[in-house]
Amino acid sequence: MKYWLIKTEPDTYSWNDLVKLGRDHWDGIRNYAARNAMKEMKEGDLALFYHSGNEKAIVGIAKCVQEYYQDPTTDDDKWVVVDFIPEQSFNKKIFLSDVKNTEGLSEMVLVKNSRLSVQSVRADEFELIIKMSHE
Repeated sequence: MKYWLIKTEPDTYSWNDLVKLGRDHWDGIRNYAARNAMKEMKEGDLALFYHSGNEKAIVGIAKCVQEYYQDPTTDDDKWVVVDFIPEQSFNKKIFLSDVKNTEGLSEMVLVKNSRLSVQSVRADEFELIIKMSHE
């Protein structure tokens, strides 16, 4: 299993939107690095769900339930989507400032390349964030 972080503007698409739908595809990605990460995703992989914009916080965990396929929002076959379901809501949001100030997380892609909308997360980083969400 691999771990990921997916970013979204909560005014456009939020954690609550995914929860309400129960399952949805992650579309609109137009960055090659993010697209390539999505092509690596396998069923069962887990993704930290990050609200960008003003909130800047990890708010839950989504689970990949469908590996990549053609993005239905475009005819350009370069772009793909994956399907997610909500796996777990966080009781405590993990803000970007928390990530930056926590030993063991300061090297995350989120800190080093904050603009990348789909990114890998190391297993130890993922576990530490889960632990923080329960504190």
